[in-house]
Amino acid sequence: MNTAEQTAGGFGRSLVLAGGLCGAAGVALSAAAAHMGGAFVSTAASFLLMHAPVFLAVGLLGRNRFLGLSSLVLLFGLVLFCGDLLARDFLGSRLFPMSAPIGGTLLIAGWLLIAASALVRSARP
Repeated sequence: MNTAEQTAGGFGRSLVLAGGLCGAAGVALSAAAAHMGGAFVSTAASFLLMHAPVFLAVGLLGRNRFLGLSSLVLLFGLVLFCGDLLARDFLGSRLFPMSAPIGGTLLIAGWLLIAASALVRSARP
């Protein structure tokens, strides 16, 4: 089994799935924002679209577990941040107190962890 087949299984496949779902949601929310307005919907759509390629890349090329963990932090941050923004426009209330700031902090941490993953040696040959 080659490296591409190994990363395509399990965790890598989950990240590719997350990337595809983020991309699809980003496009759908961009259309919704264009038709209904809503600055929060537009911002959430932009964040989803800009992060989708990260999950695809890590899912397909993931070199080490640290990079995978970094992607999970990024994904949780994205869910909290975008979830809160969408709840504001669609439900008229926040997801929960501090969800957007926590999500934003996790997004920043996720990007920093992805950068730091370049310094971690891969356990794979």
